[in-house]
Amino acid sequence: MNMITNPILRGFHPDPSICRAGEDYYIATSTFEWFPGVRIHHSRDLVHWRPIASPLTRVTQLNMEGNINSGGVWAPCLSYDNGLFYLIYTDVKSRVGAFKDTHNYLVTAADIEGPWSEPIYLNSSGFDPCLFHDEDGRKWLVNMIWDHRKGRNRFAGIVLQEYSVREQQMVGPAVNIFKGTELGLTEAPHLYKHKDYYYLITAEGGTGYEHAVTVSRSRTLQGPYEVDPASPILTSYGRPDLDLQKAGHGSLVETHTGEWYMAHLVGRPINQKYCILGRETALQQCTWSEDGWLRLASGDRYPKVQVPAPKITAHPFEPAAEIDHFDQFELQNDWNTLRIPPDPTWLSLTERPGYLRLHGMESMSSTHRQSMVARRLQAFECEAETCLEFAPDHPQQMAGLILYYDTKDYLYLRVTCHEEKGLCLGIIQSRYGIYDELLLEDIPLESVNKIRLKVVVNHDRACFYYALDDDPSWCRVSGWLDITHLSDESPEYIRFTGTYIGLCVQDLGGTRKHADFDYFVYRETNNQTSS
Repeated sequence: MNMITNPILRGFHPDPSICRAGEDYYIATSTFEWFPGVRIHHSRDLVHWRPIASPLTRVTQLNMEGNINSGGVWAPCLSYDNGLFYLIYTDVKSRVGAFKDTHNYLVTAADIEGPWSEPIYLNSSGFDPCLFHDEDGRKWLVNMIWDHRKGRNRFAGIVLQEYSVREQQMVGPAVNIFKGTELGLTEAPHLYKHKDYYYLITAEGGTGYEHAVTVSRSRTLQGPYEVDPASPILTSYGRPDLDLQKAGHGSLVETHTGEWYMAHLVGRPINQKYCILGRETALQQCTWSEDGWLRLASGDRYPKVQVPAPKITAHPFEPAAEIDHFDQFELQNDWNTLRIPPDPTWLSLTERPGYLRLHGMESMSSTHRQSMVARRLQAFECEAETCLEFAPDHPQQMAGLILYYDTKDYLYLRVTCHEEKGLCLGIIQSRYGIYDELLLEDIPLESVNKIRLKVVVNHDRACFYYALDDDPSWCRVSGWLDITHLSDESPEYIRFTGTYIGLCVQDLGGTRKHADFDYFVYRETNNQTSS
């Protein structure tokens, strides 16, 4: 029997929305402040998945310059109806304190790989919007509604309102169709019609270790909705022994062979606490009970690592290359940039063919214009390597290899220029917003043409190395460094992304000094188990 091995999308791939178009399957996941917006994976068998082009590639679709940490694109919803793909997404501008500014948009495309349309504004009443295509051709938007008022339930329920395709706007009244259960924090609504009932799937309990999926149903679209007496139907709560924690935020698909699966997010903690890979995507097989309720096919409510695959012929894809030689005209789709799209003012693959040239901009603390190109950390044991050429003139110019969570948490092996030592190498750290330099003194590099940098990640720690010119031997820069702060689990604030490994350049003097990167290697050694 073919098996699905969870998580199917490793590393930072939260809030999955799954849909089918014929015999093709797609999952859209949140990207938060990383550009391009919304990550889409494609499969033909639910076992093997490959990333394809992201839909939000233009500033006119998604302008995130200045967006807060863990703002940007939350919980997209991807659907397909009558030859057209619909993508709903939220651009979160603020999320701290009583208020949340959450703007919801719709884009469409006839082809999943685009081009995608300019956005249609929908509302800003809450987040996690989802579009439901009813059998009569009408379309309905559901989203959680946010109540800022003191003493109220901030997660105030799930609101339903009709969307007019002809008018390209919301029409008619907005109706609160579900207030949630005692688990609270009701969000992530998805509506489905199955036989005689409308089914409302929601996430509850928050996105941490109490996360869960609840189901309710109604014979009429606007309710009232009856809660499944067995809810929650999916959760990891109360089972710290499970490999997959934080199970929740479910989305359903029926295969073309008539089988049902739920895509949902999970986390795999290190030391039973720290999810350095961020929230990931898993699949569970589902069935329908005799009395019409959704159930996990395993017979309980807990996520499984191994799940029976559907009765579909296996369709594997070519594995991704470990090395990027930067010999193409555009960045490969594993790369992301931070808040802003790549453009020739700061990034080029053609100014020096075969190299990635980055012109330095703002610091690692900036929420506006950083020169950073990074990819997801997707394994607990891996290493990354690059080679750069860089000639800084003063300490405000830096370039190198970074492990990055957000503006408050990173580890950065950087090359800079010291007033007395000249060209030198050191490690910068920000831990929960506290800046530090981890070497007593930077390492002088004298005059070299090429500087190779490497990081080795082993679960909750990382070690940095360097080598000069064509010397094949690596020199250790540091001992093993704790990286548990590169995770969702901050003691001071809630956040939602995951760790990236990247290349970046800073020029705090504003002269845009550039660095050239010859290649980038990302190699995994053990990608499935946590410690």
